[in-house]
Amino acid sequence: MKSKILTALFLIPCFAFGQQRNLSKDTLQLNEVVIAASKFEQKKRTLPFQIEQITASQIAFRNPQNAADLLMQTGQVFVQKSQGGGGSPVLRGFEANRVLLVIDGVRMNNAIYRGGHLQNVLRLDPALLERVEVVMGPSSVVYGSEALGGVMHFRTRDPRLSGSKKTAIDANAYLRYSSANEEKTGHVDLSWSHKKWGILTSLTRATFGNLRQGGNRSATYPDFGKLLFYATRQNGQDVATINPNPNLQVGSAYQQTDFYTKVLFQPSATVKHTLNVQYSTTSNVPRYDRLTEVANNLPRFAEWYYGPEKRFLAAYHGEISRPTKLYDQLLITAAYQDIEESRISRRFKNNTLTSQVERVQVYTLNLDALKQRGLHEWKYGLEAMYNDVNSTAFRTDITTQNVTPSNTRYPDGGSQMQYFAIYLTDQISFSDKLFLHAGLRYNAVGLKATFIDKTFFPFPFNDVRQSPSALSGNLGLVFSPTLKTKLNALFSTGFKAPNVDDLTKVFDSQPGTVIVPNPNLGSEFTYNYELSASQWVAKVLKLEGTVFYTDFRNAIITEPFLFDGQSQIQYAGKLSQVTANQNRRRATIQGFNAALTINLSKNTRIYSTYNQTIGRIREEKGGTSPLDHIPPSFGRTSFIYSENKYQAEFFMMYNGWKRIADYKLDGEDNQQYATPDGMPAWVTFNLRAAYNVSKNLTIQAACENLTDQNYRHFASGISAPGRNFVVTVRGKI
Repeated sequence: MKSKILTALFLIPCFAFGQQRNLSKDTLQLNEVVIAASKFEQKKRTLPFQIEQITASQIAFRNPQNAADLLMQTGQVFVQKSQGGGGSPVLRGFEANRVLLVIDGVRMNNAIYRGGHLQNVLRLDPALLERVEVVMGPSSVVYGSEALGGVMHFRTRDPRLSGSKKTAIDANAYLRYSSANEEKTGHVDLSWSHKKWGILTSLTRATFGNLRQGGNRSATYPDFGKLLFYATRQNGQDVATINPNPNLQVGSAYQQTDFYTKVLFQPSATVKHTLNVQYSTTSNVPRYDRLTEVANNLPRFAEWYYGPEKRFLAAYHGEISRPTKLYDQLLITAAYQDIEESRISRRFKNNTLTSQVERVQVYTLNLDALKQRGLHEWKYGLEAMYNDVNSTAFRTDITTQNVTPSNTRYPDGGSQMQYFAIYLTDQISFSDKLFLHAGLRYNAVGLKATFIDKTFFPFPFNDVRQSPSALSGNLGLVFSPTLKTKLNALFSTGFKAPNVDDLTKVFDSQPGTVIVPNPNLGSEFTYNYELSASQWVAKVLKLEGTVFYTDFRNAIITEPFLFDGQSQIQYAGKLSQVTANQNRRRATIQGFNAALTINLSKNTRIYSTYNQTIGRIREEKGGTSPLDHIPPSFGRTSFIYSENKYQAEFFMMYNGWKRIADYKLDGEDNQQYATPDGMPAWVTFNLRAAYNVSKNLTIQAACENLTDQNYRHFASGISAPGRNFVVTVRGKI
């Protein structure tokens, strides 16, 4: 049932019309340029896709703590969190390795992206983002595997050219502090530009303390989210220490450092070369949700954290815009990524510290071309990608420091994945009002994983091999009779080939349950249908809406399984229920998105969004049951005022109820971190402002969660920040 409160919040702006009708011409038009839908610049009004765009000015004003918060503040993307250093975006009910992250044209998703909740989007620094584009719905024609729910394309700033033989040097810096977790962030970037050369270098360092949750709780759940005690080490023993402030989420602090460098060389107006180097690293990132688990009235874990998460990217990007018989524009992207992740855990009153370390090296090559001829705008290209996964594990006795081998998360002999694809799309412009889109992509995927040491688990095979292939397509029609009106219909398909995490991982998902490899696992497929409309009314009110229906087939889920004919086996010293990933489900996901914009004057604007998604599994014996990862209704309503030197925004973020009956109890919805009734509805009130003291100095201030409400996002294992004061000082020369 839709929440009456959320519906009312969305409708508030409808009753807020003023008498002023001075709307700027630019706001009326639908001619925004986007890139993510096809990798080339296109006018949004000609595209059949639902696309959310976040500009550099919006990023700077919203001043997010991290990239996950940046997405969440759109009111169009739901985000789940398991720890202070967490943030897992959800698009149309798809999460983790079913949505695709792209940075500067390079896929971030790799062979070990898992199907639960991910925090990899936090390894992107919002300080250097030029814009973010979120494409909702299957996008496999242009992007291939894993783009089932959509694509989040992040673009960092490019160096600028001086346009003359004179050298120009610019610098930007800011300091940010937030009270809820005593965040201290410092950023500086330097730009050197010449006529044909430009260099941009950026460094950001952030320190986050333990997060304080809100103290204003519902009388129905007076203790929800409180941390009454936590594990500490005293005199060589694990001790449950009483938390003097139960609202302080001890075990959520971490640090992060981000370094970016871009070198631009443009020898002529038609040729451009860019070298892009990015590096991100963290301290240990505690897994707060696991640290709050209790067994026999004591902490289940004394330690559980991700080791330093390291992401390195080196990419070359070439662009040729000199028309030939084969293309008008040609893009070449070659990239290398080196990612290191680790999981370290130790049970309470157990001296054995278990470490699992994964290193993934990724090589990618993309060629994309655009050619216009008559009514047609052809885009075509190819993609090749290779993933090499190395997995190691060991145990350390924390008293003797003795190190012994342990069971690895992925095959100890290494795993490799290869991707190859070719695609072709066509936009037919019948007129400046009617556009037809069609696209087709062929994908071939190969996977090989090798098991060597079977000491910890008696695999009945030495390796796993797969070579699935898939054909993806889309067909869309856009009718835009004026710059104020747009109607479109779209059919699109998506697929996800099983990756190393899906196919080969072995791990203790929870006490007494073990996930084992299933060599017969197949690909997932989606078939999506959607209708969208956008209309300006009376030059003041803009209405936008999208309805969609997705048929999800061969869904990969974790269910009971027989291993060597047995339903239970000994694992890590315990008799454990055997489970495995299997293609056992067919599900439907349907929903709608609505947004409205009201321009009360040329300085005052109201913007509101509302999202509703329903996901159901079609049971083999008839009937349906809840699908996991489906968020409750959610949205955002903001009142924005801006003039030359001053900008202010009052906004509300809101989520509806997620009742326990709508949870998939054996899935990834984490009912153990909710109330017995599910996750309660909530709304927060927030205020922010920015003032340009001069052309070189800006001061920003915000108060988030004004009422200090205690709440959690659905499926999250950590409570959201309480009342939070944020101050930022920005300077440039």
